[in-house]
Amino acid sequence: MREERRTVLADAAIEVLADAGMRGLTHRAVDRAAALPDGTTSAYFRTRAALLTALVRRLVARDQAELQAAGEATPAPLTPAELVEGLDALNRRRLTGEGRRRSLARYACAVESVRDPELREILVPRDNAGSEAVRAFLASHGVTDPDARTRTLLACVDGLLLDHLLNGTTPSRDALEGLVAAALR
Repeated sequence: MREERRTVLADAAIEVLADAGMRGLTHRAVDRAAALPDGTTSAYFRTRAALLTALVRRLVARDQAELQAAGEATPAPLTPAELVEGLDALNRRRLTGEGRRRSLARYACAVESVRDPELREILVPRDNAGSEAVRAFLASHGVTDPDARTRTLLACVDGLLLDHLLNGTTPSRDALEGLVAAALR
């Protein structure tokens, strides 16, 4: 029960952060978002730092679960067009609905992590079925150092996602095709 309550509070904190930004992330705001009595969040996370750390851990867990599931549910890409399709689907999920809210929270946490090594360590990209599919695709197409090229490609896709999140636009397939073509060169 205690862990379930921590999860509910961390999920509510993600929502507050997405809606109100870093300044709006308070224990009281999380209590309200979780529809729990005032003081509940403080009882579980005594400090703002503890609340933020719990939020980031939960955010990373949710992101990793999404990427793992997507990588397992999607056939391994065999052509550049199939890889573009997979990246496009991920971007669309992360720019709409609940995925958009997590993206907003993720980028706010990324900026905060510049000053907080503990948060930065939690946010460090991890291997998952999605990134492994990209690495395997690049390796199968003869790319030298597929690990480094995968990190670069995914960082570029992430930057494209941030740009479109900030501008309220949707990434074009042309941009993704260009990134994939560059990764294959």
